[in-house]
Amino acid sequence: MRMRIVFSAIVLVWVILMVRIYYISIKSNTYYEEIANQNAIKVERLAPLRGSIMDAQGRPMAVNRLGFSVGITPHLSARSKEAILNEEIAFLSTLLKQDPEELKKRYLRKDSPYFQGFVTVIDFISYDAVIEHFSRISLRDNLKIVPSSKRHYPYGKLASHVIGYVGRANLDDYNEDPISRLTNHVGRTGIEHYYNAVLQGKEGERRTKVTAFNQEIEELSKTLPSSTDLELTIDLELQQYISEIFAEDAGAVVVMDVEDGKLLAAGSFPEYDLNQFVTGISHEAWQELMNNLDNPFTNKLVNGLYPPGSVVKMGVGLALLGTQKITRQTSYYCTASFELGGRNFRCWRDGGHGHTDLNKAIRESCDDYFYKASLKVGVDALTPVLERLGFGDRTGVDLPNEFIGTVPGRHWKMQRYQKPWYQGETLITSIGQGYFLSTPLQVALHTGILATGKKVTPHFVKRIDGEEVVYPVDEEILTEIEKAELPHIQKGMYEVANHPNGTAYWRLINSKIKVAAKTGTAQVVGIGQDVKKRIKEEEMEYFHRSHAWLTSYGPYKNPRYVVTVLVEHGGHGGQAAGPIVTKIYNKLEELGYIEAE
Repeated sequence: MRMRIVFSAIVLVWVILMVRIYYISIKSNTYYEEIANQNAIKVERLAPLRGSIMDAQGRPMAVNRLGFSVGITPHLSARSKEAILNEEIAFLSTLLKQDPEELKKRYLRKDSPYFQGFVTVIDFISYDAVIEHFSRISLRDNLKIVPSSKRHYPYGKLASHVIGYVGRANLDDYNEDPISRLTNHVGRTGIEHYYNAVLQGKEGERRTKVTAFNQEIEELSKTLPSSTDLELTIDLELQQYISEIFAEDAGAVVVMDVEDGKLLAAGSFPEYDLNQFVTGISHEAWQELMNNLDNPFTNKLVNGLYPPGSVVKMGVGLALLGTQKITRQTSYYCTASFELGGRNFRCWRDGGHGHTDLNKAIRESCDDYFYKASLKVGVDALTPVLERLGFGDRTGVDLPNEFIGTVPGRHWKMQRYQKPWYQGETLITSIGQGYFLSTPLQVALHTGILATGKKVTPHFVKRIDGEEVVYPVDEEILTEIEKAELPHIQKGMYEVANHPNGTAYWRLINSKIKVAAKTGTAQVVGIGQDVKKRIKEEEMEYFHRSHAWLTSYGPYKNPRYVVTVLVEHGGHGGQAAGPIVTKIYNKLEELGYIEAE
């Protein structure tokens, strides 16, 4: 009996051992084979080259300059190897004319016991500066030189707020977008930021077999990175021309196709040089931008909020007619001042406009007409229409962080300030003052709707990697009543530019194109009730002068383009913005976009 127990125990032990041997040698083979492969195969992620940005004719507006980056073997910061590090830094600094202290500082900042790759000490150096020394650098075991690229903007500051710039990626960028770890740059503003995921491309991959000492044996596979280019709607020649004629002013310009929303040109002024941001702007240059009172770093196209002034009168007029409480024949007598609640609401013309209907009110920009008509219908009849016509909402343009502006009203004020709405606020809202705020792009969109009766999506990108991008168009933006009344609004705008009494007539008289337009003079400081006669704009301090608007579309009979101009502190809209608008239409004719009439 005892022998049977002993024999059984021996057999059991042998069975357990055999099962274990079988599991380790056969069943676990796949698992350990995978681990072995991971130890033997090195996977290298390949950084993509950022896509280029071209204008509508394929001319480059953002490209990549090709050069090299230089790295030094890691773990040389220890005292025992410091002599080697100093030798390599001295070699590089002499050969490539680099600051040795800066090179060493970069190395010590990046070197780590956990870091196994070469430590990059020169992020980018041009091809011409390196090519004659390339072989000497490559032959040194402690140095590694690899192709690199640097974003470059050939035209410097041209269209800077539209194109935007790239900057160094930080930890947040790495966590949000793994590819930025490879490229080390991301789009910060403008198109560069909005389309960053498209422009940065797709990473590649290289698999190699290596020894335990990380020495490469053979290349197993390689997938090249890919990049995607953007083609814009911008015409570079038109953009340059506008930048030249706007050189002495601050403000914004929009030139938009009314049929599909293509932006042929758009600028926020002053502009700034994009190239200084690629590798990091100096403290002095940054302070200069920040301290400039004309705010060159603000993209005024979508982030500049201004009282629209009289350029909203067309939309207000359409809202008035839509109520049917006001008709085309409704007339008010303008005496240059309207009293309400103990306050005088002035019209811009000292002597008044006399008997004024809507057509004349638009043509001559009579404030008094809009005071009285808006008081009759109430603000609740105005705000929904103005919102449908492009104010108080994003236009959908492909630029980041677009502001929505403000279309004030009863509900808005209660929600914002917990205060009731007063009738006097209806009056100043009807002429685009008070709480009313809009962006230049919203004014341009509003003008386009009045030109065609449809709402387009303003956009800068025409093609992505050769494929056309389609943007939505809303052709049912107006009610049936508004569609019927729209020609009357258009007639008023035509007379602004083509009737001797029109507020823009003498400033647009040299235009080769018959256009419809509206001027606007938006106050930036209030006028006290005790002031009997307002001083002239040109006599005011610069920053107290009104903003000057002129928005237009042309040709009048067959609308193709909207041209909207804002001149900050320009004074009167027609006087400051009119000559600029005239030059832009004549340039459009010269470039073949419009035929002269």
